[in-house]
Amino acid sequence: MFHATTILAYKGKNKSVIGGDGQVSFGNTVLKGNAVKIRKLNNGKVLAGFAGSTADAFNLFDMFENLLQSSKGDLLKAAIDFSKEWRKDKYLRKLEAMMLVLDRNHIFLLSGTGDVVEPEDGQIAAIGSGGNYALSAARALAKHASLDEEELVKSSLQIAGEICIYTNTNIKTYVIEDEK
Repeated sequence: MFHATTILAYKGKNKSVIGGDGQVSFGNTVLKGNAVKIRKLNNGKVLAGFAGSTADAFNLFDMFENLLQSSKGDLLKAAIDFSKEWRKDKYLRKLEAMMLVLDRNHIFLLSGTGDVVEPEDGQIAAIGSGGNYALSAARALAKHASLDEEELVKSSLQIAGEICIYTNTNIKTYVIEDEK
């Protein structure tokens, strides 16, 4: 389990959104409350979030972005190639880390064990210590509320931040909207 991180991704009808809280913890101490654990990649056409250590995040974000560029923005190909590289690398495969990546067509959970998982519903995925709280809230809100995609992500992360001691309510989101 990755403490100090909650990342939620939602691929809705008109927008794809990724959000994360800002808390960084070390043991039972909060080190920072305004960290940014999400990124825009491929000129804003792909969103990514990370659960794990900061140094690992920068290395893996850079590696994924390079593969995304070499695949000409094909998220599925980049995700598969990334997982192969991550799994093959003697150092990187030992990282206890996970990533969420999404665009307007796909959403994937990636891990160092070689996992490339598209959520069963194809819409909602979460990682980190508060991930299951955020995921549950997002599923309920998607089913029973009339929120736009970004508000759904923010509300779900707010709920997770009120429950999980490793998650705060300093929420950052990035959005990809359908081209008009």
